[in-house]
Amino acid sequence: MMSRLRLIAALYTAALLFAAALNYIPGLTDAEGRAFGIFALDIYDDSLHLASAAWAGIAAFLSARASRNFLFYFGLLYFSDGLLGLVTGSGYLDLGIVNYGIQDLPFTFKVLANLPHLFLGGVGLASSYIFRREAP
Repeated sequence: MMSRLRLIAALYTAALLFAAALNYIPGLTDAEGRAFGIFALDIYDDSLHLASAAWAGIAAFLSARASRNFLFYFGLLYFSDGLLGLVTGSGYLDLGIVNYGIQDLPFTFKVLANLPHLFLGGVGLASSYIFRREAP
């Protein structure tokens, strides 16, 4: 039977592959190329999502311990990126804080734009803690 940690890592694989595909699904982007009218994803973002999906998939395949490590480190990286984006309007994983600096954006927009990273990162961190006994 597959452990919950491995199952969660496998679900992250699917979610991250979906994130990488957003720009290529007809009807999900607006005239300005923003997914759901919020996210302006580029090839760098797609590559980051694909690399993260590969990391999640390999971890799920290998073991509960590898899955826990993925969920912890991925969660830490993505959640902190979401927090930075919430405060400054720019994240660090896509080098937005370097390229664009602090952006004056409406708070509601910042919340919507960073919610995926906050959610996925937070769930990853929580899962790595809640199910820690599955991966001694």
